[in-house]
Amino acid sequence: MSKFIQLHLLTSYAPSNLNRDDLGRPKTAKMGGFDRLRVSSQSLKRNWRVSELFEEAMSGEIGIRTKKLGEEVFNTLVAGGVKEKQATSWASSIAGVFGKVKKDKPLEIEQLAHISTAEKEAVLALADLLCKEQREPTVDELKLLKADRTSVDIALFGRMLASSPEFNVEAACQVAHSISVHKVLVEDDYFTAVDDLNDGKTDTGSAHIGEANFAAALFYSYICINKSQLIENLGGNEALADSAIKALTEAAVKVSPKGKQNSFASRAYASYVMAEVGEQQPRSLSVAYLRPVHDDMADAAITAIEKQAANFDAVYGKCADARYTINAVKGEGTLIELLEFVAK
Repeated sequence: MSKFIQLHLLTSYAPSNLNRDDLGRPKTAKMGGFDRLRVSSQSLKRNWRVSELFEEAMSGEIGIRTKKLGEEVFNTLVAGGVKEKQATSWASSIAGVFGKVKKDKPLEIEQLAHISTAEKEAVLALADLLCKEQREPTVDELKLLKADRTSVDIALFGRMLASSPEFNVEAACQVAHSISVHKVLVEDDYFTAVDDLNDGKTDTGSAHIGEANFAAALFYSYICINKSQLIENLGGNEALADSAIKALTEAAVKVSPKGKQNSFASRAYASYVMAEVGEQQPRSLSVAYLRPVHDDMADAAITAIEKQAANFDAVYGKCADARYTINAVKGEGTLIELLEFVAK
């Protein structure tokens, strides 16, 4: 079994706005002295985790991130015949297990909590029991956090509970911000909308004028999975870890961020993937793009990343025990073989 699995992806997007900043513009970053388009790791992980592809593959093994578990418990209690005042108090006690309850909203906790499937099942089972017996939860019954049954998304991306650090989970997967391999200029799209019921006889102007920002880019993405940590997080379930790695890899290759999808239809599969497995210390290959690529960008980007991997091997020794690549630009490799490779 290989300890580390590293994925290097090149994915091209036509004009789009995949991940916006506070002004609604595509996120950017300086790299190598040039402006680059960027997609945050938070955006990537969120879109992979909630994608239909990942949810189908990991059905029953995915947790939820929420502040509002108390509201669901409250609704269950009220539906079960508990008076609202008691339901609020009991639900607040249960929600408080996962974080500090807000003073002005006793059914909501202050920070998002990642709750495993097993923990949610235990919460709802307790709510049903309280309805049946018409009583408040005991101290022992409020011990709802579980370390032995972690959902795959928590096992991959980790969890921090400030009030219960013994139930924190060390993330087994690290995801870098995706960055364009070339310099970019964010552009403005000036657009108008026409009123269908305006016959144009008295008013020839548009009904709406707007402006949208966009850019096109070929992105480099990097993912590192510590398989040993993932298996440990999943209580030693290696088969589940393999399934999670396959599902995450396929999602990373196929699933696009959702920003402005209706305006740009920015759907894309990775054009190139290099997967590496081994015990060696992981390293990104982003240095291949400190100097922006030009002209024939797809081929140039692939050449640059493969050259950088070879150069690291030449200087530091073999940086991976094995590699497998798929190249959709040239039609080489298959997704099926890639998924088998990362899980072996």
